[in-house]
Amino acid sequence: MKVNEIFYSLQGEGRHVGTPAVFVRFSGCNMKCPFCDTDHEGFVDMSEDDILREVMKYPARHVVITGGEPLLQLTATLTGKLHAAGKYVQIETNGTRPLPVGCRVDWVTCSPKGGDVVLGHIDELKVVFLGEGQDMSPYDWCEASVYSLQPCDVGDSGENARLLKAAIDYCLAHPKWRLSLQTHKMINVR
Repeated sequence: MKVNEIFYSLQGEGRHVGTPAVFVRFSGCNMKCPFCDTDHEGFVDMSEDDILREVMKYPARHVVITGGEPLLQLTATLTGKLHAAGKYVQIETNGTRPLPVGCRVDWVTCSPKGGDVVLGHIDELKVVFLGEGQDMSPYDWCEASVYSLQPCDVGDSGENARLLKAAIDYCLAHPKWRLSLQTHKMINVR
């Protein structure tokens, strides 16, 4: 498996914000969004057992499988090994690939990036908000436990402030959505 990095930190966004977690970041994606924070070129080839050994070095029960797009590589055997080790498995995906047959994930965070979402089950829909006027109707079909709206970080403090205000205004006008901030960037942790 092509692994970009494995690290231990706090979940910085979405429903599990603040939760200590081991992040397994796979390399490679089928979308290549301009605001993505993953280096898609760098990776280390690791076996499932190598990944499990690295995850087990950390005390957290929570494991976040992310990317890139993790469903390009995730297997039922890897999630099975993580569960057998007592781990709670969350995946962060763009939703354009289905979960592999037999792949059990405890929490599915889907953050669509423009492709067709094919997931059968979503726990949290997390939409990157690009500002007022963004058409949110493509997400009307989705049934999720949590609907998170996350202002896009464009790297410019003035524009980020404008996007934050627009996201707050949207949530206030559409209360099914909750604001999701990238708190890991705010408190300067990975």
